[in-house]
Amino acid sequence: MSNLKDIKRKIKSVQNTQKTTRAMKLVSTAKLRKTEEAARRSRVYALKINEVLSEIAYKINQYATVANESGFFDVNKTVNTADIIFVTADKGLCGGFNVQTIKNVKALIEELKSKNVKIRLRAVGKKGIDFFNFQGMEILKSYTGVSSSPTYEKAQDVIKEAIDDFSNGVTDRVILVHNGYKNMISQEIKINDVVPIEPPELVEVQTNSLMEFEPEDDNNAILDELLKKYFEYSMYYSLVDSLAAEHSARMQAMDNATNNAKERVRQLNLAYNKARQESITTELIEIISGVESMK
Repeated sequence: MSNLKDIKRKIKSVQNTQKTTRAMKLVSTAKLRKTEEAARRSRVYALKINEVLSEIAYKINQYATVANESGFFDVNKTVNTADIIFVTADKGLCGGFNVQTIKNVKALIEELKSKNVKIRLRAVGKKGIDFFNFQGMEILKSYTGVSSSPTYEKAQDVIKEAIDDFSNGVTDRVILVHNGYKNMISQEIKINDVVPIEPPELVEVQTNSLMEFEPEDDNNAILDELLKKYFEYSMYYSLVDSLAAEHSARMQAMDNATNNAKERVRQLNLAYNKARQESITTELIEIISGVESMK
């Protein structure tokens, strides 16, 4: 009987877990619908501003003086120090979402160190912060509560110091790493250089291009403002895109957990029925044996 009670207790426990994972899946599904739309809208703007800045980089690189003064477009600059800004979640229970980001950040660190580049980490998200702290790696700046509820103002705070250090010559490269939203069931790691800004691979510039001006002093104010928006929005898009991917990963992980719990309940029910049948058979044998002994 004690064995039957233990199995029933396990069944009840797994069923409670199944209810929790099912509820978490529904919550993540609802949140994903909102963040997915926000990520798609942000992606359109981010692609357009990246296109414009890449085209500016192409034109400015035709003017060595301007390129050297700004530094933001000097792709041939020797890299001695690099800032890596990476985005992870503040919460777990989302499968390999955070692991994939951390794994790629570690690979990027090893790659840059092999080129004798000094690395500085700027971590967004509690999971990434906890991992690198546990590994004993120094984190220059940590941000929690940002990846779980991204806003444009928070994105400004994260990217500003990194860009200021680049402008002041403290660093030579700023890299942004996050696990982005691909579709409902998959995510993809995105590693992008924020600065320096690389020109497009295609040398030909369209005749109907938006960039029909030459980089002169009168355009410095416009260019500075455009660069500021580019830096801030690149960070904001990474946060929104990462949050959508996080909800997608958690929804999938909770769905798998729910299915696994369902299968476990089925196995425990089989074990319970088998144990119950054995118990009944044992009792019948004892009764029959007792009757036979009384004859």
